[in-house]
Amino acid sequence: MRRMLLPACLLLAAAPLSAAAAEACDVPPRYGLSPLAISIRNAACNEHRLWYRAFIDREGRAASLTVTEAESGHLADNGLVAWRRVAAYWRDSGTLNAMGSIDGASSCLAPLGVRYTDSDCRAFLVDNPWSAAFISWVMVRAGVPGFTTSPRHIDYIRAAYQAGSPYRLLDPATAKPAPGDMVCYLRDRSSTLSYSGLVQALGNGSVGHWKSHCEVVVAANLGGDQTLYLVGGNVMNTVAMRLLQLDRSGRIQLPPARTRDSTGIDTSCTPGREDECSFNRQDWAALLQLNVAAPLPAQPALSPLPVQAAPSR
Repeated sequence: MRRMLLPACLLLAAAPLSAAAAEACDVPPRYGLSPLAISIRNAACNEHRLWYRAFIDREGRAASLTVTEAESGHLADNGLVAWRRVAAYWRDSGTLNAMGSIDGASSCLAPLGVRYTDSDCRAFLVDNPWSAAFISWVMVRAGVPGFTTSPRHIDYIRAAYQAGSPYRLLDPATAKPAPGDMVCYLRDRSSTLSYSGLVQALGNGSVGHWKSHCEVVVAANLGGDQTLYLVGGNVMNTVAMRLLQLDRSGRIQLPPARTRDSTGIDTSCTPGREDECSFNRQDWAALLQLNVAAPLPAQPALSPLPVQAAPSR
């Protein structure tokens, strides 16, 4: 694990001292951030701590990965089991009901500890992307009013476009992201659409069940480091943080999207073409800006989890 973390440590050493001195999720929220945004940030950050702070660095490289979705290893509290936590994202967000006809979904609703249903549920977790279930869980945990949970990110992107959501759809190339917002990309498409193409498709009703992915903004430009910090689920099959470059004005320096073939598969990233390899090279097409300043329901305080060593594997 030390070898995996070394590139990240070297990278942080080159950053401003104030940014290198603390983890993004451990820095107190900036002054003026709404209670709702803080609640969203805390929910995402606490889950990132649970999964041993896996992350993708500013260059789009997988810098740290410990436990993944279907493993029976314990998370950082030495109590929760990884695959059962993913099952909880589905179950407690209400998104599992929409998957009822898919093999294994009903087993994730069954009491845990039965060999057959446990194996069936774990197979479901591997076969079905859970990033939208994670986002939905975060919104439920944070008490976001008016957020419609879904197993598909595109549903709440569409709701933001139609003004039927606590979020509104903006161009990630021009808007400034803040904690509590979400940044989303379109995936598995043969052509890059960006914001303008997405809005056109939403306007003419051709979007359907497009594949997409969203992550929660938890911090931006800490100590002037010109970095955006995102947390998402099912990133490298875990809950991971992604670092994106910001310009001096606080806007995202969107990396170019990957080149894909007619089936949507990226064939450009190979050992001989390292410059084409980056997890950050996506079709970043949407910034969902939180626009609700509603009072929060009473919730227990979220205390940071202790940082613990990874379990022996």
